[in-house]
Amino acid sequence: MPYVPVAELKNYVGKELGRSEWLTIDQERINLFAEATGDFQFIHVDPVKAAQTPFGSTIAHGFLSLSLIPKLMEDIMVLPQDLKMVVNYGLDSVRFIQPVKVDSRVRLKVDLTEVTEKKPGQWLLKATATLEIEGQEKPAYIAEPLSLAFV
Repeated sequence: MPYVPVAELKNYVGKELGRSEWLTIDQERINLFAEATGDFQFIHVDPVKAAQTPFGSTIAHGFLSLSLIPKLMEDIMVLPQDLKMVVNYGLDSVRFIQPVKVDSRVRLKVDLTEVTEKKPGQWLLKATATLEIEGQEKPAYIAEPLSLAFV
């Protein structure tokens, strides 16, 4: 994660910050997410029934793929020097474009879109996060996560 002086944060607005490493979304990860959330819809956890759908296999929960944002952007997102902590501040928007099929590899592309000083020592960073699926032209989603950095 790159740390820069607070005065330089705005220099990164409108720029691509980078892409994460590839991550494989296997059935074990999908099943663990189903367990954690109680969402056992067959399209996620039953390979036999899911194979009979237009997807042809199980797919990751949309919220599973969305929940990967913090992990996948941790080495990419630019943050202020002297950071005390950073917290998830929510999302401005999310659009799920196509499902992530089991055993797909995904990575996150991050662009910084806004930097706002909420109050002294608190900086709101808005990004555009695009979850790319290896070998697919369209991404899984495009989201606008918000991070609140305390310095």
